[in-house]
Amino acid sequence: MFTLITFSKFGNACMCTSKFIKSLSTTTNKLSELELNLTERNVSNEVAVMERGPLPIITGRQLPFVPDRRLVRQAWVDNLDTIEEKKLGLVDLHPDIFGAFPRIDILHDNIRWQKLYRYINWKHLPNRMERQGGGRKPWPQKGLGKARHGSIRSPIWYHGGKAHGPRGPETNFYMLPFYQRVMGLTTTLSMKFAQDDLKIVDTLDIPTDDPSYLQDLAAKRHWGVSVLYIDDSDLMPKNIALATDSVGHHNLMPVYGLNCHSMLKHETLVLTLAAVNKIEDKLLYWLHTNDPLTPAKKYTGQHTQGMQ
Repeated sequence: MFTLITFSKFGNACMCTSKFIKSLSTTTNKLSELELNLTERNVSNEVAVMERGPLPIITGRQLPFVPDRRLVRQAWVDNLDTIEEKKLGLVDLHPDIFGAFPRIDILHDNIRWQKLYRYINWKHLPNRMERQGGGRKPWPQKGLGKARHGSIRSPIWYHGGKAHGPRGPETNFYMLPFYQRVMGLTTTLSMKFAQDDLKIVDTLDIPTDDPSYLQDLAAKRHWGVSVLYIDDSDLMPKNIALATDSVGHHNLMPVYGLNCHSMLKHETLVLTLAAVNKIEDKLLYWLHTNDPLTPAKKYTGQHTQGMQ
């Protein structure tokens, strides 16, 4: 369709077609309003495209029991949804948990305790009652010139029972004192943070369940061969659960399973923000409480009822 546009000297535009003629007059005010509407529409579209909310540039946290002469530690909050590392913000960490003095002796006691309490000695040697035979005297007491014996299953015989031999299975379990275990956790977390082997992420959500994604991500960020991911609960995201199932050196763990041996076994420790909050709440409670709780409450979790 042929279209003819002519402009008059007064600024009115006339569009003439073969079917109809329509005049449209615009003023400067309407043009300015149109430009404002377009700019507002563009701004609203940009906000709608963003998938992630406003980033916490600096996450200020009210940390309890902070000594006056101790500096609050700070760590970057990273992401896992892309292989390239993105700094999402800063988070404050409590110095009593992530900046404690490295007690190597207590750390050694924790590692030795964890290795011994699951070791079982299965050695078992039968005594004279468990050997077959020997119910009768092998020969008369006198008359043959032989030594006097009453049973061939005596410990002095070659095939006899063993006296004071190992009677397994025997366990080497013993309970390490409670506050040595608490200080072992603070020492390990502080050492990992000081060596830059402790990373904090917002969530454990990854875009795919391909195991090679985690391996490429760890190689890109120089996390080493083995990585331990810790979340506040044992309900992990589906993709990372499937991805770590095929990679033996990438493991998942909830907060209640945190221990010194697993943290030292892996090169890099990855904590979520929710896991950091729960770890600090639990450990700070036992480091600064003066409530004479019974030992049973320590293991049944009854102390957490008043903290919620």
